[in-house]
Amino acid sequence: MKELAVKIKDVEFKNPVLLASGTVGYGDEIARFCDLNQIGGIVTKSLSLRPRKGNPPQRIVETASGMLNAIGLANVGVDEFVKNKLPNLAKYDTKVICNIAASSPEEYVECTRILTTEKEIDGFEINVSCPNVKDGGLEFGNNIDAVKRVTSGVRNVTDKLLIVKLSPNVARISDFARAVKESGGDAVSAINTLVGTAIDIYTRRPKLFNITGGLSGPAIKPVALAKVLEIKRNVDIPVIGIGGITTWQDIIEFMIAGASCIQLGTINFISPDFGSGVIPDLLNFCNENKIENISHLTGSVLLP
Repeated sequence: MKELAVKIKDVEFKNPVLLASGTVGYGDEIARFCDLNQIGGIVTKSLSLRPRKGNPPQRIVETASGMLNAIGLANVGVDEFVKNKLPNLAKYDTKVICNIAASSPEEYVECTRILTTEKEIDGFEINVSCPNVKDGGLEFGNNIDAVKRVTSGVRNVTDKLLIVKLSPNVARISDFARAVKESGGDAVSAINTLVGTAIDIYTRRPKLFNITGGLSGPAIKPVALAKVLEIKRNVDIPVIGIGGITTWQDIIEFMIAGASCIQLGTINFISPDFGSGVIPDLLNFCNENKIENISHLTGSVLLP
């Protein structure tokens, strides 16, 4: 399906559909429902240098048109991932992007240094903007100097595709995208979740143990689109669009706004087969509209 092939740096995705970090684990469970051989790539659950238990429950709360999560970056750690998770993931004909989360610039660098030697890994998504932990992500993602420091540090230890996942909880996301480019990043993914909360009206206590969490789902799609468009209009860097995608039309809309690829997140909890099931719809759209390659849609929005 050459009509759907998309290339970022030296990585050629068979199509622009990627599964977002934190919504599909390390591929084990989702593979029972979604044919991973059909999608462009999978972004692993965040990895830190050592295993993390994450936050105590309650860690997920359903909201109108979305969900709040405060998992707290629970993960198996890089050593366990390489030993027991990566071999299974590598069996599929899809690109593997490792999401890296850390509490210090040094930890980001060390995680990447360890993983970059694994030939099965095609690239990295550096999570500098996780709003559901009390340390690390949110602080880094809201500080341009910190984003530069993390990006350049990671760039020094890997030649593989380097994506930085940006926070929407800033005044101008394009300034952060420019910082990523100037520091050696190859692409940005936008957006990470918005900060949100929910309160039980009977107990008057926050529903999440962490008090706040990351809001995702259809409710954030207009925000995500606006952020992708802002980046595309101001910075010459590939953008991977994320936020509230639930239909094939949403995917096309994100690409017209400026996305080279997209990631599916909350929809994986609702329709775990959506990732592979949406591919024929994208192909039909290209054929019906005489689009030789879907990448021609990227940034094609007509502005006044």
